[in-house]
Amino acid sequence: MNDTSSALLGPAEIRDLAGRLGVRPTKTLGQNFLHDGGTVRKIVRTAGLRPGERVVEVGPGLGSLTLGLVEAGASVVAIEIDPVLAGQIADTVRTRVPGADFEVVLSDALDVTALPGEPPTALVANLPYNVAVPVLLTMLQRFASLERVLVMVQAEVADRIAAVPGSKIYGIPSVKAAWYASARRAGTIGRNVFWPAPNVDSALVYLERRDPPSTTASREQVFAVVDAAFAQRRKTLRAALSGVFGSGVAAETALRAAGVDPGARGETLVVEQFARIAEQLPDLPDTQVTGVTPASGTAEQEGDE
Repeated sequence: MNDTSSALLGPAEIRDLAGRLGVRPTKTLGQNFLHDGGTVRKIVRTAGLRPGERVVEVGPGLGSLTLGLVEAGASVVAIEIDPVLAGQIADTVRTRVPGADFEVVLSDALDVTALPGEPPTALVANLPYNVAVPVLLTMLQRFASLERVLVMVQAEVADRIAAVPGSKIYGIPSVKAAWYASARRAGTIGRNVFWPAPNVDSALVYLERRDPPSTTASREQVFAVVDAAFAQRRKTLRAALSGVFGSGVAAETALRAAGVDPGARGETLVVEQFARIAEQLPDLPDTQVTGVTPASGTAEQEGDE
């Protein structure tokens, strides 16, 4: 299955490059380096990139996926947090794909607010497991030019992002992703194509940008309602949103005005319904109704009704 021909890096080359750089994969940065050429090309094909398309990649690592992207003719800007890897990847690309259109930004992806060159229209990345959802939502928020996203994440996370209302895994990542885009699972990736092999399977999730719900509420207000609704999954919306609206009675009034059953639970609602609920919030600045950073928050606690 391994394809070490052409520009792509194989297992031995990955280990050799890491050894020469003194790089040891760390759990802190969520580093699992992809080394299988067949998997790289599968990701590139699934992304459906156009020749010359500007693509942003987050966490390129040693450059396995990066090489696949530039080999396919993409114009790539990569965001890398590790200074050693960021310093090496331009040389790797230049050596293996001469003339490639590539540049690297040394930064934490969560801190990036602007990118050099043309605005990217696609995000293709093997996202670190520990920050996958915040990075995905932050990139969708900050770069409105992104039309399509294909990211490899932990399989469980991919399922949560693509989940539909009414399913047990539908939650904060599902609703917030739906604000920006439609999402679907796009394939499963085994463990043995990485070094070191992770303890869980990975999956591809494909998102296609769409307009957010038509609403008078701000995104921050809608996301505040979403966070509150899922803070304790077993609570009814009347109980879960009592803190946001000031009391259970006020929450029930707001829910009925939004056309939502106060006895329903958050996992049954689509993003448009959350937007209608947010329209009923008191007329306060966004900072007074948001409890968490809009792009954060994936943990959902259990609680009694």
